[in-house]
Amino acid sequence: QVQLVASGGGAVQAGGSLRLSCVAAGYDFRGFCMAWFRQAPGKEREGVATIDPDGTTSHAGSMKGRVTISQDNQKTTLYLQMNSLKPEDTAMYYCAAHSGYCRGRFLSESDYMFQSQGTQVTVSS
Repeated sequence: QVQLVASGGGAVQAGGSLRLSCVAAGYDFRGFCMAWFRQAPGKEREGVATIDPDGTTSHAGSMKGRVTISQDNQKTTLYLQMNSLKPEDTAMYYCAAHSGYCRGRFLSESDYMFQSQGTQVTVSS
């Protein structure tokens, strides 16, 4: 069974850090672009970061400079290190897999072959 399982969310105070993980199982993800997204209540989905099959990374928008996407060598676990968290970072975070390269783009939801359940991040002031 193909699965992306996201974890690592939680409640932190502003300025704190969290590391999210996304375990990929049941499929060979070595040729996939992996991405992190987030969605806050009442807001649209927002791309956070991508990592292409060759390891090229891209970090987006409001979290740029405060997050780092990475992956283990076996391409089985994706990470998102988040630092200097702000209350506006409160959202559900989830990972997704696109077959091929993203080249820094955040694709439409239908372009991702697999998507995880969300992991909640709550940042208090």
